[in-house]
Amino acid sequence: MSMWSILRRKLATQPSSAFVFGRSTSTRGYSTTKVKEALLLGRGSKIVGNVGRSSFLGCPVSSKPVREVVSFFQRDSPIYLQNRPFSSDNGDLVDAVVPFMGESITDGTLATFLKKPGDRVKIDEPIAQIETDKVTIDVASPEAGVILELVAKEGETVEPGTKIAVISKSGGGVSESHVAPSEDVPSEAASKPSAGKKKEDKEKPKEEKSLPKPKAETSPPKPKAPSPPPPKASATEPQLPPKERERRVPMTRLRKRVATRLKDSQNTFAMLTTFNEVDMTNLMKLRSEYKDAFVEKHGVKLGLMSGFIKGAVSGLQNQPIVNAVIDGDDIIYRDYIDISIAVGTPKGLVVPVLRNADKMNFAEIEKAINTLAKKANDGSISIDEMAGGSFTISNGGVYGSLLSTPIINPPQSAILGMHSIVNRPMVVGGEIVSRPMMYIALTYDHRLIDGREAVFFLRRIKDVVEDPRRLLLDI
Repeated sequence: MSMWSILRRKLATQPSSAFVFGRSTSTRGYSTTKVKEALLLGRGSKIVGNVGRSSFLGCPVSSKPVREVVSFFQRDSPIYLQNRPFSSDNGDLVDAVVPFMGESITDGTLATFLKKPGDRVKIDEPIAQIETDKVTIDVASPEAGVILELVAKEGETVEPGTKIAVISKSGGGVSESHVAPSEDVPSEAASKPSAGKKKEDKEKPKEEKSLPKPKAETSPPKPKAPSPPPPKASATEPQLPPKERERRVPMTRLRKRVATRLKDSQNTFAMLTTFNEVDMTNLMKLRSEYKDAFVEKHGVKLGLMSGFIKGAVSGLQNQPIVNAVIDGDDIIYRDYIDISIAVGTPKGLVVPVLRNADKMNFAEIEKAINTLAKKANDGSISIDEMAGGSFTISNGGVYGSLLSTPIINPPQSAILGMHSIVNRPMVVGGEIVSRPMMYIALTYDHRLIDGREAVFFLRRIKDVVEDPRRLLLDI
């Protein structure tokens, strides 16, 4: 005879009490019993709950339900076994939660849902995007199935572990109840009172017409006072555009974070900018002569950025104070060179980091730049790839900037600004010739770096870029 047959008979003979069976273990006077109770809820309906009980010398001291749900049904006597899991009563439902976003990020904004209720998703398929102070993070589906409901709302602030959606692995439970209800009925109900109100408004004028009008009292005519002259319109009064032609859009978390950091940089550093100009003739000639062989061997194009990074590395090695930073009353000298590359993306400015740039050759630098720039533009760059950095290079020349004063990226102490290349007349060997020239700018923290070191640093970059052979000879 099966266990369920015995259970049904016991329940039939003892409808007012609970039948208990299980096993017991005892350790040092403590007795723990895990039992399955069949509680009678009504005629033909019984629930078996998995319950853990602990007792000391026969006295119950605690009761803790097991967090797991399993359900099954019997044909003659429907029995429901419940263990309370996180997601569902039969293990079919799975929660999609916000993942870990990084050591320095505690929360984010639920920017948008990529899926809606009723959509089928694959495992690890993004269903929502969380916007943080630094990057946008995807929330992936933990299982393949159908979106049952969206728990959170767009624009809410969420933390790691927050549930944002429920997914049904089998696709069951998705019905028309998740469709937004129609608003036709309320509108019809609202139209009826308005119709009645219009009818009352029409009757009011008729009643007013039936009332006799009182006769106006006659009085002697008064002399008219002279009207004041019309005020003259102010010629300086601005004509503001109508509010209907303006749009108010909330700032993204990335934009707010960038704004805060830049303003903190202005308030903290004693920033000063020094300029110089670079003749790009030799570097452009080097790239033109070896670009095909470079691509054939390394599989990446030779650009101008790698030449400036090598020049910056040489300058930081010659002037280590530019690679240092103030921390309270101390100066921290960094014995490594991690160069941050400012990249403008549609969502805002991000600054990925080239680790150990002093140990890279031209090919490794170009490959790393291409990889980081691609990740930054498609939004797949991680927090770790943007953390740290001891010096920053910003290339505004790709947008056509001729001259600028870049702002320091804290906690660094200096930033190099590159600009567009313009052919200008230059005096070379006593003759006026046309040369491709670029203005470069170095903004530095004058609290730490004196003008002498800043000028020497910028001069070193100029020398290396104008004559790349100096890198081979280390001069």
